[in-house]
Amino acid sequence: MNRNIILTGMSGAGKSTLGVLLAKALGMDFIDTDIVIQQRVGRTLQSIINSDGIERFMETEESVVSSLALNNCVTATGGSVIYSDKAMTALKRGGIVVCLYVDFDELEARLTNITTRGIVMRTGSKLEDVYKERLPLYQKYADMTIDCTGRDIESCVGELVMQLRHDTNE
Repeated sequence: MNRNIILTGMSGAGKSTLGVLLAKALGMDFIDTDIVIQQRVGRTLQSIINSDGIERFMETEESVVSSLALNNCVTATGGSVIYSDKAMTALKRGGIVVCLYVDFDELEARLTNITTRGIVMRTGSKLEDVYKERLPLYQKYADMTIDCTGRDIESCVGELVMQLRHDTNE
């Protein structure tokens, strides 16, 4: 498989954890765009959001993600990259976009560190507002969706590997 696999979904959906295991299973490289942003800027995501603001963070995210030269790579994206058509178009151009879906109740239970995690949330918004706003965008760009609700990471990886192999053999 010489295409990239792009993982999207809400913070807490398991993109980074699942991405590492998927890359190992398929013999691909792995990259986490949140880590790339932190390395390029020299600060944590939450620090960037706190000091530069949400709009500036999203401009930085769009610029960094759009400039990536990916090849045979599993990429875990930040949950807010979905707001950038430019970044998503660049990612889709070279790969298959997979949305990791988790229902809201489980997602809320997983996210115990919401104030330090670097989640793009406008003032006055609740996690549920962000979830409802982003869900249609994740679906818009997804080539496939894996429901990870109530499932362990290994079974999600197994389903995704099977689905990807099925799609590439057609």
